[in-house]
Amino acid sequence: MKTHLTYRSKNQKTGPIPVSTSSSCTCPDACPFKGNGCYGDGGPLQLHWRAVTNETRGTSWQSFVRQIFELPSGQLWRHNQVGDLPGLNNDIDRNKLEDLVIANKGKRGFTYTHKPPTTRNLELIRSANEQGFTINLSANGLDHADRLVKTGLPVTVVLPSEDVDKRSQFTPAGHKVVTCPAARSERINCSTCALCQKQDRGFIIGFPAHGARKSIVSKIVRQVSHTTHIPTTQPQLATN
Repeated sequence: MKTHLTYRSKNQKTGPIPVSTSSSCTCPDACPFKGNGCYGDGGPLQLHWRAVTNETRGTSWQSFVRQIFELPSGQLWRHNQVGDLPGLNNDIDRNKLEDLVIANKGKRGFTYTHKPPTTRNLELIRSANEQGFTINLSANGLDHADRLVKTGLPVTVVLPSEDVDKRSQFTPAGHKVVTCPAARSERINCSTCALCQKQDRGFIIGFPAHGARKSIVSKIVRQVSHTTHIPTTQPQLATN
């Protein structure tokens, strides 16, 4: 597994903050967009991601962790513009994640994960959040978001592309979903917003499908909304 850190992103949505990319082997089969509409599979980002995956670009995990450790105090940065938490497929590598959490001390790192919410994965994700590294659980639709909210962890959700015109909406269970401000305005990006890094925001953040594959993603969101489930091994916690 290789990981690449871009110290100053040129992506309009993220703004000029450090952004990392992880090998595609970290992506879980649990993600319905894997090889099926993922925005990382198209455009210039596809070429970059492929180079990292093929190990012609990027560094070892130890070197990457050192890069994060050396970022300035208070630095906002995004882990994984593509890729997922360290660990092959559906699993999280405990040691690698713990190393990253330690390196992030004093910084404002955040990311998202489609790793399935098994008891073990949730334990590791919860520990990372408690230590200041924000990991958002990625939901595949509003119904799925309702189930993930029960974990007590921060949640984001993929929305159909047409929902970009909605400033906010509510899940079937009544949880508020605020559409990503950067998706609604070109004047806003991650560097000026930073909502995804905040853990006590009190609402779900929605990301409308976008790009060349937005129709595929939108269709999947509608299809999986009523079929995605949290394994019965997951402890059911109180709703936020």
